[in-house]
Amino acid sequence: MTCDGDTCLTAEQPNFSCPEGEFSPSVLIVDDDLDMLAMLERVVRKKCRCAVKTAPSAEKALLLMEEWQPDLVLTDIKMPGLDGLTLLQKIKSQYPTMAVIMMSGHGTVESAITALKNGAYDFIQKPFDNAHLLHILQRCLEHLCLLEKNRRLQSRLADQESFPGFIGKSSQIKEVYGLITRLADTDVTVLIRGESGTGKELAARALHGLSARNKKPMVTVNCPALPEQILESELFGYAKGAFSGATHDKKGLFLEANGSTILLDEIGDLPLSLQTKLLRVLQEKEIMPLGQTKSLTVDIRVLASTNQDLEHKIRQGLFREDLFYRLNVVTITVPPLRKRPEDIPPLAQHFLNRFAKEYDRKGLAFAADALPSLVKRPWKGNVRELQNVIKRAVLLADNESPISASQLTEPEPETSTPRPSAADLHGLHYNLAKQQVVEEFSAAYLANALQQNSGNVTAAAQASGMNRQAFQKLMRRFGLDADKFR
Repeated sequence: MTCDGDTCLTAEQPNFSCPEGEFSPSVLIVDDDLDMLAMLERVVRKKCRCAVKTAPSAEKALLLMEEWQPDLVLTDIKMPGLDGLTLLQKIKSQYPTMAVIMMSGHGTVESAITALKNGAYDFIQKPFDNAHLLHILQRCLEHLCLLEKNRRLQSRLADQESFPGFIGKSSQIKEVYGLITRLADTDVTVLIRGESGTGKELAARALHGLSARNKKPMVTVNCPALPEQILESELFGYAKGAFSGATHDKKGLFLEANGSTILLDEIGDLPLSLQTKLLRVLQEKEIMPLGQTKSLTVDIRVLASTNQDLEHKIRQGLFREDLFYRLNVVTITVPPLRKRPEDIPPLAQHFLNRFAKEYDRKGLAFAADALPSLVKRPWKGNVRELQNVIKRAVLLADNESPISASQLTEPEPETSTPRPSAADLHGLHYNLAKQQVVEEFSAAYLANALQQNSGNVTAAAQASGMNRQAFQKLMRRFGLDADKFR
């Protein structure tokens, strides 16, 4: 479509202006009454700056549309041969974005309802005055202009260049780009901070990808995912016979990352005993596998990430201050999504393109109300939450319709079935009643411990007088996720 952006209707009518610049819609008028056809052509040409063509029958209109596809079709319903309702069905089948306004000199409520149900933009009954016709045309043209604006926006967003791994052009994310660019090709230790879901691992991957170490893959360690004993052997490796079950030498992740980069994800959950050993790695660039007495030199760059307040953990005695200063040589803070709302539309479009391709849902697009609704949301889960919302919308979308704001709404969480009260337990066997009460207490106690310690499993376990492994076992039993308390 093309447009000049000026007023489309005369001063007698409310002005139509396209907010997106150029828009000069094309209109096809279809009517078997040649006098009516000529009159409508004069009115539309005079009152609107539109490209206008006419057809005396539905059959000729369809032939014309094979070579010239208008933005709007104004058609009579009662015509010999193919009638207007059949023409409407064929248009919506072959050209679903084309707008259609129906006219009838034999208008009935039933025919109007049928036309609207089949996708007509509006219905007008003959005889009509020019002002009424132009008012309906104006509303339709404004609708077409909004759709065109939305398509152009989505096209720009899809073509937008972005920093490696990142999408967005806000001042906050540009500051992150600048830091990554300056620090990438150095060996300086970087602490990456930010809320859960903001893209801390992406920042680490960008630092590695832009460095001279990118010929080898970056090694990522999820610190809270493994019990302390297993994590130690995974990081440092072990010699055969170091402990029961050690039947062969194992190369640790620090050695795997030799010559490359290692990311210690969620470093705030690293046990104190391992913090001491990590400090030696940072200071001396040496590791000592379990069961060995000789240190091994490693050439690694260490990156660390956290969503926790490490200074607060230092005051609690849960994080070594000397390790903090070794890690905190340079800090990159990835901003939360709510502080860079202008990046939400390009991120949403990126995820739409990605998942539409991944799940073979080609042709999907956002409706005009979709992106504004996303910008207004708080996004507590940040980019990860936005990604999941778009993924769900793509999976559930109807290929023939754009994704609307209502389809991007989070589903209401199911209300859990309340546990029986003390009065309800009297009818149960003592052991069964006791089991239910203990389970209710345990789940509530663990959740409170996690809440009080901001989802830090190690701190919650220590505050509860339990070891980390026992605490994690109970968490799995009661289906508790530490991330939900951070």
